[in-house]
Amino acid sequence: MAPGIAFRDPVVEPAWVRWGLTALALLLLAGIVLLPLAAVVFEALRQGWAAYAKAIVEPDTLAAIRLTLLVAAISVPANAVFGVAAAWAITRFQFRGKRVLLTLIDLPFTVSPVVAGLIFVLLFGAHGWFGEWLRLHEIKIIFAVPGIVLATIFITFPFVARELIPLMQQQGGEQEEAAASLGAGGWTMFWKVTFPNIRWALLYGVLLCNARAMGEFGAVSVVSGHIRGLTNTLPLQVEILYNEFSFVAAFAVASMLALLALVTLCLKLWLEWRHGDSLARRARGH
Repeated sequence: MAPGIAFRDPVVEPAWVRWGLTALALLLLAGIVLLPLAAVVFEALRQGWAAYAKAIVEPDTLAAIRLTLLVAAISVPANAVFGVAAAWAITRFQFRGKRVLLTLIDLPFTVSPVVAGLIFVLLFGAHGWFGEWLRLHEIKIIFAVPGIVLATIFITFPFVARELIPLMQQQGGEQEEAAASLGAGGWTMFWKVTFPNIRWALLYGVLLCNARAMGEFGAVSVVSGHIRGLTNTLPLQVEILYNEFSFVAAFAVASMLALLALVTLCLKLWLEWRHGDSLARRARGH
């Protein structure tokens, strides 16, 4: 130790401070997350399993489930393809407008979903910019499934790209350059080199994108028209049932979305564990 320099022991907070902060955090978690979740389950099962099952198999609810799955089945793969392409372009190439592309990717995070829905109404509505042309060609977007899909894609497209961009920037492009120098084609290089390095982050982004797509309310509410059995997704069905004072049915449908959230959380934790474990193995290999 150099003369004249004194080192203090690290400050250790008193036990009551640590326990107090832990208790406060758990109390907030219980009040904000666990208590509302328990209330949803309790209200859904208030009249028993028979009433719960009856609410789930009601025709309008089944139609909402089918539409929600259809919208997710279209928007999630579309955003996965866009996310991979955008991440590849941003991290592997230099071009004009790169910062603009990054800003546009973040746009849905800064724009209210309701405003996003109104944008599509302005573009494709009956009195919108393309409304007359769409009417003449008998193409319906607003108050129909295409409008719901477009709004969902807009709201969810940052998730995959934002998971891949930091990872691909950290990894660099040395492995792709080496594969290209050995004569590998574009598809071979992607599937053999790039994809194995990004698969966990891609799956994580797809998971978050799917959860948001199924739970989106604001933008979908604006463009759907709330047509029962046709353009109502699960969140919209919950709102309609609650406004009609069908509380058990509303909470039963809401419990399905809560179950989706729990499944998403469990898969998120699993993916974080697997992704961290793969990174550790890669680091030991180097």
